Amino acid sequence: MSTRDYSSQESFWQGEFGDKYISRNTEETLLIGKLAFFAMALRRTRQIQSVLEFGCNIGLNLSAIRQLLPNAELHGIEINEKAYQDLLLRVSGVHGHKMSFLDFSSSRKFDLVFTFNVLIHVAPENLSAVFDRINDAASRYVMMVEYYNPSPVTVTYRDHESQLFKRDFAGDFMDKHPDFRLVDYGFVWHRDPMFPLGDNTWFLLERL
Repeated sequence: MSTRDYSSQESFWQGEFGDKYISRNTEETLLIGKLAFFAMALRRTRQIQSVLEFGCNIGLNLSAIRQLLPNAELHGIEINEKAYQDLLLRVSGVHGHKMSFLDFSSSRKFDLVFTFNVLIHVAPENLSAVFDRINDAASRYVMMVEYYNPSPVTVTYRDHESQLFKRDFAGDFMDKHPDFRLVDYGFVWHRDPMFPLGDNTWFLLERL
C-alpha cells in the first residue's frame, strides 16, 4: 500500500472513471486487433520469456501476448481494483501487481516492458520517475504505444482537463536513458479496414 498522496491522474483511474473505462473496453473485437498489432510490432524481437505491462487494465494486451508467446511469464501492474480482479480472471497464469506503477519496484528484470495508452495519462512532472521504473525493470526491450506529438501538449479527455498528454515519449525516454536504441516503429490507424485500433504511434527499443 502506498504511503504517499496519489496524483490527480492516479486517483482518476483508481476511481469511478477507471471503473467505467472497463465497460467501454471489453469487446472481443479489440482482442483481434491487438493480436494483429502485437504480431506485427514484436516481429523483430527474439527470445522473450518474460513480459511486464505498466497499466494493464483488464489484460487485453496480455491476453493477446499470451496467444503469441504461450510460454512467456506475464506480469501486469494495475491501480484500479475492478480492472485488477478482471485481469486475474482473464489472463491465464498472469502475475498481477495491484498498485500504481509509480510505486512499483522489483529486483528482477523482464525481457519486455511495455505501455499501451498509459503514458498519455501520466502528468509531465511524474513522467521522469515512470521512465526510471521502466528502465529499471527492462532487461532487453521497451515498447511504448502512445499518442505522439513532436512537442508536449495537453488535451481535454472526455470533458476532463489535465488527464491526457501527448509528446514524443520514446524520444524523451531515450534522451534520459541513452543505452537504448530504436529497433522499429510504426502507426496504427483507427480506420484500418482490417484491424482498427486507436491512432497510436508505437516504438520498440532495445537495450544496447
